Amino acid sequence: MAKTETATKEREQTAKPGQALLVVEDLHAGVEGRDDILKGISLTVRRGEVHALMGPNGSGKSTLSYVLMGRPGYRVTKGRILLNGEDILELKPDERARRGLFLAFQYPQEIPGVSVTNFLRAARNAAKDQEMPPLQFHKFLKEKMEMLGISDEMVRRYVNQGFSGGEKKRNEILQMAVLEPEMAVLDETDSGLDIDALRAVAEGIVKVSTERMGVLLITHYQRILNYITPDIVHVLTGGRIVRSGGPDLASELEKTGYDSFKETSGKEASGDADEDDRGPLP
Repeated sequence: MAKTETATKEREQTAKPGQALLVVEDLHAGVEGRDDILKGISLTVRRGEVHALMGPNGSGKSTLSYVLMGRPGYRVTKGRILLNGEDILELKPDERARRGLFLAFQYPQEIPGVSVTNFLRAARNAAKDQEMPPLQFHKFLKEKMEMLGISDEMVRRYVNQGFSGGEKKRNEILQMAVLEPEMAVLDETDSGLDIDALRAVAEGIVKVSTERMGVLLITHYQRILNYITPDIVHVLTGGRIVRSGGPDLASELEKTGYDSFKETSGKEASGDADEDDRGPLP
């Protein structure tokens, strides 16, 4: 058995709901010469918890997701990121994925010529560092598709090519189901979705989440939280978490807007244009 697979099974055997899974300590980070987009982020996601991270454009939400996953070009100047107690800052994105970290993108990319099925099998084998035989994988994939209500036709198509916005986001949740991560970071999975697609994606997230998985749900709006009840809500403005609370905090945000949560120090997000303004991955 591969070393990564052995380590994963050992964690699964000892993992218990409520254990600290992702710990972010005083994280300062930026990109392309702008080192102050994140200005001291601290949060702890425990197994079985769903955390919602809410904030306006330019506040640093997607920067945080990319820094967590180790996207090249982003630089951490201070702080730590611990996954299962291990500092992962020096690990490459694929190594973080093998440790059980998953990122669903705000802007899923097209991969012409590669079917969803083949992509998912390759991703599963790489993330688990173990080859799953084709017939076994197809049975496994079919179970996940039935759970999420995804058709055979969709997985035969090339990855995200010609997909609607809702199909792209549902495909991200299918990836999450297939990879079975320990910690899932969902970067504005609700953006660009109509009501029906939003409900389908939200229901998929609920079905895939387990009591041993942690979820960090990044969003602008309260509407996805009509279908997913978070344990903790964080408000991010100006690169800082300015307030945390229970599910009612999202409802308060919906009524008052983000202006009422801005920092009193005057250090606002106006100078912190993050990747919400930079567009999708290159």
